[in-house]
Amino acid sequence: MSENPSSPSGSTPGADGSARAALDALWRDNRRWVAAVLVAHAHVGQDIEDLLQDVAVAFVSKHKQLRDPTRVRPWLRAIAVNAVNATARRDVTRRRHEHSFPEDAGPDLAVDERTPARQAASARAAHVLELASRLHADYREPLLLRCVEGLSQRQIADALGLPETTVETRLARARRMLRAETERDDTPAECL
Repeated sequence: MSENPSSPSGSTPGADGSARAALDALWRDNRRWVAAVLVAHAHVGQDIEDLLQDVAVAFVSKHKQLRDPTRVRPWLRAIAVNAVNATARRDVTRRRHEHSFPEDAGPDLAVDERTPARQAASARAAHVLELASRLHADYREPLLLRCVEGLSQRQIADALGLPETTVETRLARARRMLRAETERDDTPAECL
């Protein structure tokens, strides 16, 4: 019997709808978490939405390779980290082959219609996120999973395949390092 190419699980056409629905539900349940992993590992200038789409494509095309359904988050984490690294390698290769052209000197004329208080809060959050991106991935990833995704230490430990005490230590160190950075430039960090 040949596989149905439109079926995400390669099952018979009758089971196609339920398999696709299960796959869609699994992606919806993990999409935000994957985005947090991408933010933790992405390099400056990498587009998180593009990376998220790369992970989604890999998820759909490789979901049959997942041997243990209880280990879906570590498997997705590996796919996400690989997507970040592959994109970074492509960017380096592209830059080597491009000629450098002067950038437009014109200012960005987009109007931000948010209130000044919201603009200031958004700027502070972006600054703290930028400071967090400078942390080593061992500290950045658990911190972002905790602050952005709201995962517990146990959930982070399970997802990263680490002992819970290691996650606790890394979170404490990450917060301490980030707090020191924000104190240097007087940026309040609510999550810390």
